[in-house]
Amino acid sequence: MTQQIPQPPRTEPALSGVRNFRDVGGLPTADGRRVKSGLLFRSGHLAHATESDAEFLGSLGLHTVFDFRNGADHALEGADVDLPGVLNVNIPLTDPADGREFWTMVRDGELAQLHEILGDGKAAARMSHSYRAIIRTRTAEHSRVVHALAEHSVPALMHCAAGKDRAGLSIAVTLLALGVERDAIVTDYLESNAAHNRYRVRRGSDAADARTPEVMALLAPLFDARAEYLSAAFETIDEQWGGVERYLGEGLGLAPETLDRLRDRLLD
Repeated sequence: MTQQIPQPPRTEPALSGVRNFRDVGGLPTADGRRVKSGLLFRSGHLAHATESDAEFLGSLGLHTVFDFRNGADHALEGADVDLPGVLNVNIPLTDPADGREFWTMVRDGELAQLHEILGDGKAAARMSHSYRAIIRTRTAEHSRVVHALAEHSVPALMHCAAGKDRAGLSIAVTLLALGVERDAIVTDYLESNAAHNRYRVRRGSDAADARTPEVMALLAPLFDARAEYLSAAFETIDEQWGGVERYLGEGLGLAPETLDRLRDRLLD
């Protein structure tokens, strides 16, 4: 009978200005190892971090914060708070619902307009398509992140706006490189749906008809973490590269010795 390795308890700090923060330590690999705690974190943006939030983040001993937001995100939310002694690296990734015009419609569109752009499964299809596109087209960016982690950039925090899509994919790629089981990656990804983790949906008006149940149901696929989205990313890896090993080697240019260094740094 195989003895089960106990899962370390995962406690979330009470951050008031940062959403979706968590340590991905404890996730299991296929060969029976686990991701070390205290070395790899994920979250939403840090632009609204309070003084106490910044104090907590500063206590983590971070080497690098990877910010995957683009210029439009920065204009909307602001720059990350400054964490003394921490390197902030901005690597813009495509927003899964990118486009200023699209997001203007999401914030300000009337019900009929939202039905037109999001209804009949269009919103979920857009998300799955974008996850596929990020995997296909952002190999250089993901390679840069994983190489940095293997060489010097830990402890590290990865974030985008909500900490769900761009950061979620970058964390997933890193975990694949570590040999973490896909089911465990999906389980961690879906934690973004917890009430205290979810991105606050912004609408341009506070009027009751701007946030009716029908409106919020149309918007939900954009703000949900859904297993089908991450599955679309994994399917793209399998279809384009024939599996994770070739994706890591040919797609991301990760040499075996780089993967060994990464795993030595981040796995127990």
